[in-house]
Amino acid sequence: RLLVNKCFLLGLFCFFCAYGSLWAQSTCKLKAKFNLSGYKDVEKKRVVIGGMFPVHMSVASSDGNTSKLPVSSGCAGFNFRTFRWTQTMLFAINEINQREDLLPNTDLGYVIYDSCFTISKAVEGTLTYLTGQDEAVPNYRCGNGPPLATLVGAGGSDLSIATARILGLYHFPQVSYCSTCSALNNKFQFPTFLRTIPNDLHQSTAMAQLVLHFGWTWVGTIAADDDYGKYGIKDFKEQVEEAGVCISFSETLPKVSSPEAIQSIVQTVVESTAKIIVVFSSDVDFSPLISELLRHNVTNRTWIASEAWVTSALINQPGVGPVNSLLSGTLGFGVKKADIPGLKRHLLDLDPYADALTEEFWETLFNCTLDYSKALRIAKEANSTLSRSVRGLPYGLCTGRESVAQLNNTYSDVSQLRITYSVYKAVYAVAHALHNLEHCEDGKGPFVGGSCANITNFEPWQLMYYVKNVRYKMPNTGEEIYFEDGDIEGFYDIINWQISDNGEISYVTVGHYNGSAAAEEKMHIRNESIVWNNEELEPPRSVCSENCEPGTRKGIRQGEPVCCFDCIPCADGEISNTTSQYARECILCTGDDWSNDAHDACVPKIIEFLAFGEPLGITLIVISAFGALVTIAVGVVLVMHIGTPLVKANDALLSFLLLLSLVVTFLCSIVFLGEPQNWSCMTSQVALALGFALCLSCIMEPKPRQLPKLPRLQPKQRLTAAAVACTVWLIILPPHPVKNTAAQNVKIILECDEGSVVFICCIFAYDILLALLAFIFAFTARKLEDHFSEAKSMTFGMLVFFIVWISFVPAYLSTRGKFMVAVQIFAILASSFGLLTCIFLPKCYILLVKPERNKEELMKPRPKPKDGSSTGTSASLATAATDVNASFASTAIDDQPEN
Repeated sequence: RLLVNKCFLLGLFCFFCAYGSLWAQSTCKLKAKFNLSGYKDVEKKRVVIGGMFPVHMSVASSDGNTSKLPVSSGCAGFNFRTFRWTQTMLFAINEINQREDLLPNTDLGYVIYDSCFTISKAVEGTLTYLTGQDEAVPNYRCGNGPPLATLVGAGGSDLSIATARILGLYHFPQVSYCSTCSALNNKFQFPTFLRTIPNDLHQSTAMAQLVLHFGWTWVGTIAADDDYGKYGIKDFKEQVEEAGVCISFSETLPKVSSPEAIQSIVQTVVESTAKIIVVFSSDVDFSPLISELLRHNVTNRTWIASEAWVTSALINQPGVGPVNSLLSGTLGFGVKKADIPGLKRHLLDLDPYADALTEEFWETLFNCTLDYSKALRIAKEANSTLSRSVRGLPYGLCTGRESVAQLNNTYSDVSQLRITYSVYKAVYAVAHALHNLEHCEDGKGPFVGGSCANITNFEPWQLMYYVKNVRYKMPNTGEEIYFEDGDIEGFYDIINWQISDNGEISYVTVGHYNGSAAAEEKMHIRNESIVWNNEELEPPRSVCSENCEPGTRKGIRQGEPVCCFDCIPCADGEISNTTSQYARECILCTGDDWSNDAHDACVPKIIEFLAFGEPLGITLIVISAFGALVTIAVGVVLVMHIGTPLVKANDALLSFLLLLSLVVTFLCSIVFLGEPQNWSCMTSQVALALGFALCLSCIMEPKPRQLPKLPRLQPKQRLTAAAVACTVWLIILPPHPVKNTAAQNVKIILECDEGSVVFICCIFAYDILLALLAFIFAFTARKLEDHFSEAKSMTFGMLVFFIVWISFVPAYLSTRGKFMVAVQIFAILASSFGLLTCIFLPKCYILLVKPERNKEELMKPRPKPKDGSSTGTSASLATAATDVNASFASTAIDDQPEN
């Protein structure tokens, strides 16, 4: 009975299996079969590592016919450099399988696909690898083969972004060897992505620091039309623009062949004045532009290379002379390089018949075919068999014994193992993670309950834990490798392309950049070791506008970048003392300083005042002294003739007071000279005010006998009023010396500040009032005809006084500096000489030249004319206030004895 039940259950199981198979066949349909090439070895292997390399440069073009069954495209453009990367992974796996200290009980297998440097091929390879069979079934793992470990790849950043999105869905670890795009450090989008090559954030910063190091402010940028180029150049531009560097042009290299786009970029490079061009691109994308630049013979440019092409033989093609003139002097950043013992031998010991990919490599390298029938067909078409046909070998057939070592090819060149070393590190990272997983101790594991994973049947997320936390040393260099958020340290060699003795370009390390070091220690570069374009030893200059020289400032050009500017001379009083593009504003000199003629330094302003020793000062002193001496001489003449009728007819005391006041005004003008001091400022203004007050008071003083009924002020009283006002002025707000920096820009004028405008206006208004009264009295008295009319002389004197001081106002306001003092002194001297001359010259003329006229009878009034017009005498100005009839009567009485 038990046997019957077992048979029944077995039959039921077979029925459901057959039904499920039929149901699946009726509901599931394979939509496409991928055309992938690569390497595969999974038989009898315990764990399988995946790999993806862009062995070809692109996919083959299709006819675009949609009327027939679409076929997965093949690949075109064999890349020897990336084929070396592929062989490095095979070499590393074989090396690990032979080691006793690393995975001693586990043989690693591999599945490696060619991504053809295309996203679609990378996705095809990823899906096929996850499925475990040639036909990709998304979301399924088919077959019962060994577990899949990590995918090493997938080449460029664009490819890794596409594969990382898929692998992240299944928590499948991916370790990239050359995907540097900064977007991949987003662990939210790419949680299982790691890399053994530095993040481009470090490289962009390094490029920016290089540009700033050499003072380049005008650069062009060229980027590939992918995430690698776009993100890299974006980060670079942000940093340099923040530091004041301007981008002359920003071009994008097409991913698909476009001669028009390449030609446009070449035209931009030729027309731009930027001598520095930063290129963030792979060698595959950049090579078409290089070819076109060579055709246009573009030289005198310095290229800044990213790590993707800095040591690429696709760009630096040996034997191509024009490349030297175009690219010599290039500076770039290369990831760490290392020697890998045994790799050279592995690269040379290839079996061309082992697989299709190696066969294609061989045929491309030696330009022949391994297919006998194909070679025979080609020979027949060419109708030529040459010498080998004698031995039965058609021309163009590979023997399989050709020597790879004899060819100077990038595949066998192990002098610059940089990305190759990164591939080597990636394989070892996976191996060490698997080793740690395999040697986990139960109860001490990282998973729930201290459990461990089984090396023969583990989940991808379990291996991800070990890959993320792996820490190991490379066997050949001793370099310690570990991941921080999926990235390694940002270390680069700074590489200079120099022409060697054999005429070829060699890569010379001239410095390094360490993104993990302190800010001041990040970049070390040996400037003297760099050879620039055209074998120059000095760095090229790349600026839109030359730095503004001292004495000028930057003037922005409308509509152009800030690095393009005009240099505008600084205004007077402003300086610029640096040679810099950042001098946007000139520096204003302080109050006591002024700009020199070159506007590059502030110098002390010229101190200006009317000095005693300068010609103008000496002239004014002489004139003042002469006026004072003449006035004194006049006084002496009056004293000598004190008893004569002319002197007696005039009030002698008033005459001497008038002469004294004129001496004061003459001499006070000298006090205006020299450097202003407190005493000189107070003395000059007060002496001038009191001197003119006394002078004018004396002029308008009437004789007491002539105006007995009129109230009047004596000169002493008038002078006292002025003196009291001056005293109050000196006590409250006295005049004082000041530095006038506003009148003239280049000079500091030392002058006297009046202290109080109100006081000085009041005092000199008082003098003006006295002058007006004196003029009115003198003008009125001119009609009183005498033999000697003093009123007329005083009238003319007052007219001169007014003319001088009215002329003084505009002259004073129109002058600056020390000449203002000179104008003031001239006005004082002119008015003083006018009064002295008009009042005392006629008297001195009579006393000294015409003494016969100095008689008493001539001092008396003339007789009254017959027509009744009145006559009178006037010995002083105040007779203008006397009644004309009274004067006439007095004159008639005096004249009676003579009739």
